[in-house]
Amino acid sequence: MKDINKVGKLFRIAGPVVVATGIDAEMYDLVRIGKEKLMGEVIEIQNDKTIIQVYEDTSGIKPGEPVYNTGKSLSVELGPGLLTSIYDGIQRPLPTLKDQMGDFILRGVDAPGLDQKKVWQFKATAKKGEKIKTGEFLGEVEETPGNMHKIMVPFGVSGTLKELNSGKFTVNDVIGFVEDSNKQKHELKLKQYWPVRVPRPSAKKLSPNMPLITGQRVFDSLFTLAKGGVAAIPGPFGAGKTVSQQQLAKWCDAEIIVYIGCGERGNEMTEVLTEFPHLTDPKTGKPLMNRTVLIANTSNMPVAAREASVYTGITIAEYYRDMGYDVALMADSTSRWAEAMREISSRLEEMPGEEGYPAYLSTKLAQFYERAGRVQPLGTKKEGSVTVIGAVSPPGGDFSEPVTQNTLRVTKTFWALDAKLAQRRHFPSINWLTSYSLYLDTLEPWFADNVNPDWRQLTGDCMKILQQEEKLLEIVQLVGSDALPEKEQLTLDAARLIREFLLQQNAYHEIDTFSSLQKTRLIMKTILQYYAQAQSALEHGVRVQKILDIKSKVEIGNAKFNKDFEGILNGAQKKIEAEIRALS
Repeated sequence: MKDINKVGKLFRIAGPVVVATGIDAEMYDLVRIGKEKLMGEVIEIQNDKTIIQVYEDTSGIKPGEPVYNTGKSLSVELGPGLLTSIYDGIQRPLPTLKDQMGDFILRGVDAPGLDQKKVWQFKATAKKGEKIKTGEFLGEVEETPGNMHKIMVPFGVSGTLKELNSGKFTVNDVIGFVEDSNKQKHELKLKQYWPVRVPRPSAKKLSPNMPLITGQRVFDSLFTLAKGGVAAIPGPFGAGKTVSQQQLAKWCDAEIIVYIGCGERGNEMTEVLTEFPHLTDPKTGKPLMNRTVLIANTSNMPVAAREASVYTGITIAEYYRDMGYDVALMADSTSRWAEAMREISSRLEEMPGEEGYPAYLSTKLAQFYERAGRVQPLGTKKEGSVTVIGAVSPPGGDFSEPVTQNTLRVTKTFWALDAKLAQRRHFPSINWLTSYSLYLDTLEPWFADNVNPDWRQLTGDCMKILQQEEKLLEIVQLVGSDALPEKEQLTLDAARLIREFLLQQNAYHEIDTFSSLQKTRLIMKTILQYYAQAQSALEHGVRVQKILDIKSKVEIGNAKFNKDFEGILNGAQKKIEAEIRALS
């Protein structure tokens, strides 16, 4: 048995990494450092020396100051009140801290993750005398308008429900009791705790055979992401990572959004914090924050808290997954998280790997991304999922650097942002030649059943045309497009239509900001029909210039900005066919 009452002493200090002696600790125990009781976590034990990473600035502390062990690991408080909250990396609510001390967070300050005084209306669904087990629903609380928070039996608790009361409670009030097989009573509350570094268990992992519908044509058509899947979205500064992630948060068909700002610049994080509360949820017309949890950890915050922030975020996401919800987690950016690991690793004097990153970088990235998935949670037949979209910020846009390459090993969807496309005002600036999705074959049956059996064929044909265009552009740079054979000139025209009418999308246009799967399919079908009819006309002796001058092609682009896209695209198909027939 460890003795948590033993008070140790600081022996050595190296930035956020300190060494203590005289405490009885285990790995990942939470400790309090110095007179100000700064929060830290045990990361290494060497005989009588305990190495601790501190989540706060350590300037001013000195050897000999006391060290206290709490005996608990870093855990998050889970319960009603998570939605609409803005936390730092270790789940301290930033608005609460601001009220306490103004715009600058003082050291050693602490605040509970959930509002301890707020009263919630709890409606019990489980019945007294029932046999219950871990994960089963006890009842529900309306956390925000239209979002029901399921109160679950905590992990490790099972037995007979002796008492359960409906009514108004705070998160600390006892709502009932469970008696286990040893006749021991366990209190039930609206909240529970979970250690952030331990994945929450589930009953069964399911195949990722349903797409995460994003409303963004480039993602939904060519590089689809599955619910419970993982995607990497790397790109240099100014390529549109943040806008892309905001679009995904706003329009994807996940029910809960967890957004982690991990080590991003302060001004960029400020933009997110000011914009997110004003975003309107298109599904309900209410604020998007009603179903969002924000975790803000800027680059000037303590490095150890940055390392912890992704674990805090994924634990909250898993908690809502266990209620049967589809959760989308945006991590912006995992590069900053890896840099935090590199800094702590160097303080520990560990053997560096490539570019100074720790040798276990790939393992840590894999452990994080593996917590995504579509599952059947414990105690319920409902299905839930956590989809992780991790932004990567490679220095200078170099995708060969270690964080991007190790991320590629574990993610099955790669959305590569391109600075050159962004400079040409092509948004979303996803490079269709370097991006890919390995979910396309798995998701083909879903699209065939729910959209149209020709979906996979259409996306495959569009991709082939774009790949042919890339080869032809090298020749065009040498001899000009007029010197190409007429068939290749048609290919270039079809590729231009795909780029401008399918892949480009205006995030700020009230209609074009979201594109349904039916609209995306009809745009692809209309472009490919034009291409097939144009090739046929060419074979019948029509000059290519006359085909390229067809005016009704423009209507395909007009459909993007019109609610009656179906009427416009069907009309465009008929007009294109009539014009080509007239030429023939």
